Amino acid sequence: MPSELVAGIDRIEANRSRFIAEAVRHELQRRQRLELLRSLEAPHPDSAATAALGLADWAEALPEGDSDLLDPSAGVPVHWRPESGWQHAGSPEIKP
Repeated sequence: MPSELVAGIDRIEANRSRFIAEAVRHELQRRQRLELLRSLEAPHPDSAATAALGLADWAEALPEGDSDLLDPSAGVPVHWRPESGWQHAGSPEIKP
């Protein structure tokens, strides 16, 4: 680590290791949020087919014994639009 960076940390924080751990944790969380946003804005092509099925149809297609993994009535209906992303099914932007 560059000495000027270490000196800058030492000027504002007595516990350098804790400061670095906190900074790295914060950066990892930031990158995870960015990756999630990127994924939501441009989902993987394979997920489009799953989204087109709908939650109830997807749940019915699960292998035997997995029926308790999902409660379709607990979800919120959404639709994917390439130009605007995920939209609630009742949104005025959704046209049947």
